[in-house]
Amino acid sequence: MARLVLASSSPRRRELLQQLGLDFSIYSPEIDENVLEGEIAADYVHRLACEKAAAVQQHFPDAVIIAADTSLSVDGEILGKPESKAHAFEMWAKISGRKHDVFSGVCVRTSAQISSIVVRTQVEFQVLSLKDMEAYWATGEPEGKAGAYAIQGLASRYIPRIEGSYTNVVGLPLHETVELFKAIKVLN
Repeated sequence: MARLVLASSSPRRRELLQQLGLDFSIYSPEIDENVLEGEIAADYVHRLACEKAAAVQQHFPDAVIIAADTSLSVDGEILGKPESKAHAFEMWAKISGRKHDVFSGVCVRTSAQISSIVVRTQVEFQVLSLKDMEAYWATGEPEGKAGAYAIQGLASRYIPRIEGSYTNVVGLPLHETVELFKAIKVLN
């Protein structure tokens, strides 16, 4: 297999990709991650994954590149990473006691082929009290996480059910990623 490069500095994506038993290096590209006017979450994560893969391919033209991006959407609004405690509380108020969608765009490319997908998982959150929010924020876990929570961490206590891929919510849908590798003949 050609050299594999993960276009992400996310420790969660690194850990998930390691679960597949693959050897890879990491190179995190600098791209503009601003949401385009009128862009919906599925299109946003797909665009960013493909842009990240293309940017890294320029540095490693003979490698297989894998890139991903994950965001939440509630009522058509994209929820990214919290900019502050107040911003996290604002996001939690929007998802508290209801379902929201988590979208991940994944792109696998070589210099000759590109294969990509968007995966959607629905996550249900319990009603969060102000005490819940204060306690969770105090852990530090919400910082740097889309939607200000980590399903694989302490936030799991607030999530009674999901519909779809668990690893998608963590940041890299593994089953679908393997299928993308197969599509460009990286894996059998």
